[in-house]
Amino acid sequence: MNKLDLSDNKNRLLPKMLTLQAQQAGDTEFLITDERRLTFAEAEQVANSIAAGLQDLGVKKGDRVAFFLDNGWEPVLIALAVNKLGAIWVPVNTDYKGSWLSDTILRSRCSVLITETALQDRIADVAGQLPDIQWIVKGNSSEFKLKNAVSFDALCDHAPLVPNYDGMSYGDTCAILWTSGTTGKSKGVLQSHNSWVRPIAEAASIYFNSREGDVIYNVLPLYNSGAWITAIFRALYEGIPVVIEKRFSVTTFWDRIRHFKATQSFTLGAMHMFLFNSPAQPNDRDHTLRLLQAVPMPEQLREPFSKRFGVELLPMGLGQSEALVIFTPAHHMGKIPFASLGHPLPDMEIALLDDDGKPVAEGEVGEICLKCLKPHIIFNGYFDDPVATAEAWQGDWYHTGDMGKFAGGTYWFVDRKKDALRYAGRNISSMEVEMMFRKHPAVKDVAAYGIPSKLSQGESELAVQIVLKPEAPKPTYEEVAAFINDNAPYYFVPQYMEFVETLPYTPTNKVQKFRLRDQGVGPNTWVLKNSGYKVKR
Repeated sequence: MNKLDLSDNKNRLLPKMLTLQAQQAGDTEFLITDERRLTFAEAEQVANSIAAGLQDLGVKKGDRVAFFLDNGWEPVLIALAVNKLGAIWVPVNTDYKGSWLSDTILRSRCSVLITETALQDRIADVAGQLPDIQWIVKGNSSEFKLKNAVSFDALCDHAPLVPNYDGMSYGDTCAILWTSGTTGKSKGVLQSHNSWVRPIAEAASIYFNSREGDVIYNVLPLYNSGAWITAIFRALYEGIPVVIEKRFSVTTFWDRIRHFKATQSFTLGAMHMFLFNSPAQPNDRDHTLRLLQAVPMPEQLREPFSKRFGVELLPMGLGQSEALVIFTPAHHMGKIPFASLGHPLPDMEIALLDDDGKPVAEGEVGEICLKCLKPHIIFNGYFDDPVATAEAWQGDWYHTGDMGKFAGGTYWFVDRKKDALRYAGRNISSMEVEMMFRKHPAVKDVAAYGIPSKLSQGESELAVQIVLKPEAPKPTYEEVAAFINDNAPYYFVPQYMEFVETLPYTPTNKVQKFRLRDQGVGPNTWVLKNSGYKVKR
């Protein structure tokens, strides 16, 4: 193992960590793709060359460099190269196009944007709406369509600069990560070097307990903070290889694990549900994967999933782009229930607060709020958005927007604040409703959310959209309602239901429930009060 010593805050700089690994583990593989395998020493040299090329283009400390690239080794070394100059990297979601893409680029206020020939048409379509930006394109220069574009290969051909980390601080903003937008318009999260390093060194690395020969397999997109904390920067800290997959694929996931002899991975949102719902294969357990953190994993599927695929599932924990680790079971594994969140690290204080900012009683649900006891352990605010920053920070307390409770000596996640709903005086967790629906043999995926009640101000009526398994007999709405009524509290029976082909997922397979709320009740929606079904209390 080549784990770095980061006890000196001067070493808690992402690009300096690469320099240190190049010195102590230069021949160890770091970045692995189908096209290329780079050792730590090779990665350091390439990153220094890219930094020199960017410097020649005028990039300096504090500037923003955006990239609009598919997964590969390039975004990783671009990010580290940008940081070597004291500049800030901004990944842009590769599913964006049109006005959403141009708006994100404009809001990033970048001086340079790096893309590739396969994606440049989307940039070209909106280039007229953008200010003067230096375009850099990866690919064959004869195919470039962006005016005055510079070849990415030319950057890599520069003589490597000698990095100078003097004047840099572990609290400096090094990246802007745009949130996934599951509850509304995305926000630019200002990440410092230490906001990445702290959760990896003090939680994630302990959690995965890597050993000699371990290989991380990353399927998350590199515009998502989860990819960097669970895979890229953890590999950088631990000195082990990370495979960067182009994208998640249900049909090839296990074959690719075997191909790369990967031992660790992380899945998010519905990814592991897609894996579990895929047809069983005789070789489901014939692979090298040892550890998988699948978030969120329904409690009732933990043992069946683990048994079917022969992999150890790590408990949940809780984090978000703004605070990458809030709770972790890393120091309590085996001592607390699998589905619990665990406890916060000792460098932050946690409070569960009601809407009036008062602490709730043990066992009651409140918003998870945190107070930092050390500097630079969570984000530095929202980029160009002082209103959103002020709303999130109230005094010394950061309000996460997540709801939780403390019970049985540990913390538990309940729901996103905007996804929880209040009906007939009860607080209902959409997550708990979804867990019950997933027990129905015909349900493949489900989203529960609230539609504002016309009868009671401040309350919402429960609605669900259901994706059915194509191989299962199709139930009626009344049959699904009866199943829920027989197995859960009566108020889990929704007022509105609809069978749909798919749900509005983000690129990281989280459901955008605000879109479902905006849709409201449609012509194909089943309505309880009009159905004739009588709920049994």
